[in-house]
Amino acid sequence: MDLSAFPRVALGSWPTPLEDAPRLAAALGGPQVLIKRDDVNGLGAGGNKLRKLEFLLGQALEDGADTIITFGALQTNHGRQTAAACAKLGLRCELVLTAKVPMTGDAYERSGNVVLDHMFGANVHVCADADETVEAYERINHDKAVTLPVGGSNGLGALGYVAAAAELVGQLTDRGIGTATIVVPDGSGATAAGIALGTELLGWPGTVHAVSVSHTAADAERELRVLAADAAALLGEPAPELGHVTVTDDTIGPGYGVPTPEMWSVLELFARTEGVLLDPVYTGKAAVKFREIAPRSDVPVVFLHTGGLPGFYGYAPEAVAQFRRA
Repeated sequence: MDLSAFPRVALGSWPTPLEDAPRLAAALGGPQVLIKRDDVNGLGAGGNKLRKLEFLLGQALEDGADTIITFGALQTNHGRQTAAACAKLGLRCELVLTAKVPMTGDAYERSGNVVLDHMFGANVHVCADADETVEAYERINHDKAVTLPVGGSNGLGALGYVAAAAELVGQLTDRGIGTATIVVPDGSGATAAGIALGTELLGWPGTVHAVSVSHTAADAERELRVLAADAAALLGEPAPELGHVTVTDDTIGPGYGVPTPEMWSVLELFARTEGVLLDPVYTGKAAVKFREIAPRSDVPVVFLHTGGLPGFYGYAPEAVAQFRRA
């Protein structure tokens, strides 16, 4: 997997830690549990999008861009990390955000990722619906602007997690762990697709469980396969088989970004056993499935922590109701 031919900018601190979680493992009553800490990779409060942005923005600079346009929900982690990366690289950042999650109030609408977007200097365009999104995009687009997809999820962005797969497998090998189950959140798809493709190209014998937080399992798997095939084509490889990959959707609850009781309970579990903070949108809902998988596994289980902590503060009133003690 030679990635040296692709333009790339340095944004994150690699490798990210792979940490043992013995108290979490004991609480779950299963095998060895490890957490891959892609939430602590440096720039812009960290998170998984930095790996994608290294390739996406590397190509944008190669193409002579001076402006980056991208999209997301109001509390988008991708938008926040794109804004931070653009600040570091001296690029103008335009964030076109759509209020598509049924959450309201000052915490959700003004804090968390939203305030950080502004701190990093992004121009933030909040749109009520698809028509307003199109109108805003047409108004700000220009010849030296490069448009990134939601979540940075395309074949090029997925290469960030092809590289991460090699990093993670190397860390597991160094620990004497030959096989494991990797549990990864699946939103816009490229993180899970890159891990799936990378592990297959390496011939790694473990499995990947992608936990959809927004789409049906069928749609999420279809998207994952398209992204993995697109990334493989960039590498001159055939479309992967991905027989080691499972996709589920049963922990989404009422919808994307909508809290569930199970999600709050697993946030508390990670916090009280390992001092690790999850977010309500991605890692929290993926960890609900992780909590189900780990006790039944006969091999070590790795939770890929994709970050998202700033978004937690958008849910502060709900979190206070859950965790504040009298």
